[in-house]
Amino acid sequence: MKRPLITPLDSDRYQRTPWKNGGGVTTDIAFDGDIWRFSHTPITVAGPFSDYPGFDRLQVLVAGSGLVLQTPSGEIDVRRPFRPVRFAGETPIVSRLEAGPVEVINLMGERSKVRIDLAVLEAGRSQRLGAGIHVAYCPGAPSILRLADRSYDLPADGGLRIDDADGVASCSAGLVVVGSISCVSP
Repeated sequence: MKRPLITPLDSDRYQRTPWKNGGGVTTDIAFDGDIWRFSHTPITVAGPFSDYPGFDRLQVLVAGSGLVLQTPSGEIDVRRPFRPVRFAGETPIVSRLEAGPVEVINLMGERSKVRIDLAVLEAGRSQRLGAGIHVAYCPGAPSILRLADRSYDLPADGGLRIDDADGVASCSAGLVVVGSISCVSP
């Protein structure tokens, strides 16, 4: 693995952004203007999702259970934690909370400019990191991410931005959510 550029992400520097629909606030952990965004969001009441035409969205439940996303063509099941789901930003969605409030990690990207992926690494699991930007985030108890023969201790609500990676990242303790963003070829 070539030596990646690693930037620690400090929760004191995260930005709070009101939802487009006014229904809540998201915490932006890492982003590139309006092109892509990796965020952590509590969903405390059921309701419509904000409309993001031209964007791909990935979401994973990290706290709570029972989240269902109702679309015109059926349900997107997010009831169980740590199973990412994908949907188009222009899809009309109304959330349903079957067991109270939840918390999710979101990764959104403008599909004409970037491709996105979201993986959950539990202790002992690994993920190949290719070209692009990767955001490794610890949503719960402290975790350890191993990358390029180094270990990185991630505190709860902490993370890393990883640029120029070409190799494997593995979780040796805890749980880490990894968002991957790569540019679309012209």
